[in-house]
Amino acid sequence: MHDGLADVPGLMLPEATPNSDPSWFGFVITVRPDAAYTRRELCDFLESRKIATRRFFGGNLTRHPAYDGQNFRIASDLTNSDIVTSDTFWIGVYPGLTEEMIDYMVSSIAEFAQRSSLSGVKAG
Repeated sequence: MHDGLADVPGLMLPEATPNSDPSWFGFVITVRPDAAYTRRELCDFLESRKIATRRFFGGNLTRHPAYDGQNFRIASDLTNSDIVTSDTFWIGVYPGLTEEMIDYMVSSIAEFAQRSSLSGVKAG
């Protein structure tokens, strides 16, 4: 998926840290703030094509309802955490995915991004 999405406009893709061999259970995608579309628009499109997406539970947890009324300290600016909270999602992956399934996901994302970039209208 990474190779297929590398040139798709508006996306930030995951990178393994040096000297690691992660076991990916999900493929994390962040829609860049300057993209011609939003995370919600992309996810709605993917869901309409029967490609399941999930919000990424991470980022700025201080915005999560579970932390309402809780005492915590914020050490610095949470700009990147806010981006993860508002613009990141993931698609589940597992060894049973076929090349055809991966190609379908990649082509659907690329089609949406290309169409959105051409229209130049960001809904939201």
